[in-house]
Amino acid sequence: MAKAEQVLKLEPATELRFRGSFTTVVTANLKLTNPTERKVCFKVKTTAPKRYCVRPNSGFVEPHGVVEVAVMLQPFEYDPKEKSKHKFMVQTMFAPEGEVDHETLWKEADQSAFMDSKLKCVFDYVEEGEAKHVENVGTNESENLSKEQPPVAKTSKTETLAVESTVIAPTQNSSYADPGVEVPTSTKSLLDSDERRVMNEEIEKLKTEKTILMAETVRLRKNVDQLSSPATQASSSSVSVVPTENSSVNLPPMTIAYLILALIFGVVIGKFIV
Repeated sequence: MAKAEQVLKLEPATELRFRGSFTTVVTANLKLTNPTERKVCFKVKTTAPKRYCVRPNSGFVEPHGVVEVAVMLQPFEYDPKEKSKHKFMVQTMFAPEGEVDHETLWKEADQSAFMDSKLKCVFDYVEEGEAKHVENVGTNESENLSKEQPPVAKTSKTETLAVESTVIAPTQNSSYADPGVEVPTSTKSLLDSDERRVMNEEIEKLKTEKTILMAETVRLRKNVDQLSSPATQASSSSVSVVPTENSSVNLPPMTIAYLILALIFGVVIGKFIV
């Protein structure tokens, strides 16, 4: 039995074009328009669920409504000799009346009511500097793109936030699977080797300073214990000190020791806060 014709209008209609150096997340936009009088539920699937993230990857399109879907290609090492075989499928059906649970709806629905549209993925490689220029131009002109000119890839900082990804296993009798909704944690940290090396050197330096300060603290504690012993106090009390006219006030040894300890701990805490 032939499937029903797709009721949603897709822009672009046949292919998703990704343009960039592919060293960072590259985004292609998919516009879903519902020209009917009924609510339509949709689900986006792909043949390569680990390579893409889609937001939103499912939901509803209200009557005469529009939903913007962002399809994010994860960073990878681009090979110009390798042609992309990745495909996407937008699966839809009319939503029943009343409140419905989206996940339960797809599991219990009659598959003969499903409508689908397939799009292939196209990779346009450009140098990193040129990719940034294309990104800026695409941001300003994205609202004016037509079907003949698919959206230019854009990369935003929010797309690299560290969030948990959800990849659903492919359904039976289908090579398509639900992509993740968010960017995988594997791409959340893109620090280069120089930055990591500087950070490691700074950490080792702080550890060394901490060790030296701890050794100095132990030495000062021993001095404090010696100063606070009865024999030391007795010998100190037997020594008479005649202050001169310009001499400063002499503090007790215990007070000096505690001041030195407070200064050392303040330096240690300040280092770790910074």
